[in-house]
Amino acid sequence: MKTLIAPSVLAADFANLQRDAVMLNESQADWFHIDIMDGMFVPNISFGLPVCAAISKHAKKPMDVHLMIEQPDRYLEDFKKAGADMISVHAEACPHLHRTIQKIKELGLKAGVALNPHTSIDCLRYLLHEIDYVCIMSVNPGFGGQKFIPTTYQKVRDLKDMIDEAGAEVLIQIDGGVDASNAAKLKEAGASVLVAGSYVFGAEDPKAAIEKIKL
Repeated sequence: MKTLIAPSVLAADFANLQRDAVMLNESQADWFHIDIMDGMFVPNISFGLPVCAAISKHAKKPMDVHLMIEQPDRYLEDFKKAGADMISVHAEACPHLHRTIQKIKELGLKAGVALNPHTSIDCLRYLLHEIDYVCIMSVNPGFGGQKFIPTTYQKVRDLKDMIDEAGAEVLIQIDGGVDASNAAKLKEAGASVLVAGSYVFGAEDPKAAIEKIKL
C-alpha cells in the first residue's frame, strides 16, 4: 500500500485557499490536513470553523481536522458541520480521552489521537481498538517549518509493534518536518500517513513534491 499523503493547509497561501485546494484535488494527495490552533494549547492561532467550512466547499478529498485546542469536546459537532471527515484530538488536552473518542465516532467520523513529542505511546494501550489513527507529532506543535525530531523513528516502531500485538487496525500518521529526506525511513518504521506542509506548499512544483513522498 502506498503511503497516504495529507498536505497541511496551514502552510498554504491563505489569500489563495481555493487555488491551493484545487491543486490538492488534482494532485496525488489523499487527505486535506487542517490544523486548528487556539493560542492556548499551543502558542499560536491558525484558523477556525469558518475557514474550515470554506475549504470544505472546494476539497474533493477527505478533510482530516487536527484539533490542537483545549477542551476539544466543545467543538466536535461544529467541525463535523464544517466538513470534517476525521478528527484527531490531543491526548494531553483530553482528561477523558475515551469519552472524547466515543463522541467523535458517534458523529460518524473517523477518530484519531495526537501525541506530542514527549508523550508516551502507553496512553494508547487501551484505546487501540477504538481509534482509526494516531498522529505522532515529530515537531513541537504550534508552528510549521520546524526541524524533524529524530527520536520519532523509534516511537513509530514501538507504536507499530503495539498495534500489531493488539491485532488492531490503526494508521500511524506523522506530522511535522516531513520531506523527501525522511519519508522513506518513516514508512519503513511503520508510518502510513505523512503530513507535509512547508515541503509541499513551499515547493516550486507542489504536485511533484507530493508525488516524491508518496512511496
